[in-house]
Amino acid sequence: MPEPLPRGANFRRAKFLWEIGLDVAGDPTTPYGGDRDMCISIGNGSGEAWRPALRMGTGSPILAHDVARGGLEMAMVNPSGFLTQAVRGVGLFTEPLPLRMIAMYPSYDRFVFMINPKTGLKSLKDVKDRKYPLHVSVKEDVTHSTRVFIDQALSYYGFSLADIESWGGKLNVTGAPADPRRVSALNAGELDAIFDEGLTVWLEMAVKAGMRFIDLTPDHFAWLGALGWRRVLLRKGYWGSPEDHWCIDYSGWPLYARADMPEHLAYKAARAAVARAAEIVWEPEYQGVHELFTEGASSPMDVPLHIGAARFWRDHEGA
Repeated sequence: MPEPLPRGANFRRAKFLWEIGLDVAGDPTTPYGGDRDMCISIGNGSGEAWRPALRMGTGSPILAHDVARGGLEMAMVNPSGFLTQAVRGVGLFTEPLPLRMIAMYPSYDRFVFMINPKTGLKSLKDVKDRKYPLHVSVKEDVTHSTRVFIDQALSYYGFSLADIESWGGKLNVTGAPADPRRVSALNAGELDAIFDEGLTVWLEMAVKAGMRFIDLTPDHFAWLGALGWRRVLLRKGYWGSPEDHWCIDYSGWPLYARADMPEHLAYKAARAAVARAAEIVWEPEYQGVHELFTEGASSPMDVPLHIGAARFWRDHEGA
């Protein structure tokens, strides 16, 4: 049985503030780069100044720097590959950051490169070699995690989205994966390619419009793997996939903290995730709280659990 919601006036005040923040930050019309992230601060407000003890926020992959220097105690990132980069000191990060996972929000996703065969392109290298003026659909926010990944993937062949534009290509920019700007251009036959995740809402449409997967080469996969991007299989039929396809794992939203954060705070946060599991909105594939602390298809864990979170999970399993 899930634990009941807390009682008392302080809970009602906190819930009141949470709902206001949720509505403002959760406004779907707010573009990337706008005020769409949220920071929750738990501490002591009994004096003239607020004294934070635990601050948790959402935001970009490079928010890991703020966690590492103590501006936030915890943050979430999508997907888990960027936390791997932060801990390894590769990709977006020039040196390893002392971070550990508190819990994983399980989220099953894939990133694919799709191109219409009418272009004659069979690989990403072909785009570079032919300087093809590709009309490609991508996220509009240049700081979005998918744009960062695309930059990393294309850099292997020494080109970028900016180069595609310089060759006469065009970016069809979107917010959500099924943004009307993408869907209308796709249905009109105007797009040459889509580079994105969130396949559940757009893959089937793309296949019906004639798009097909571009395969990455073994050496490219190996290079991306060193950055923290896993090679995984998208099964035929899943989300309308026309075939088995090896692609990039875009799963998992880890909540993370500094490795030296007090053990009792990590324990409390991990315990709270389980205690409030019935109140959390999970992905359709969610299978239970074990996914928050153990490796799985929706929970790729290349970064260790914080010692406090690991102790909580041992205690929970043994209870």
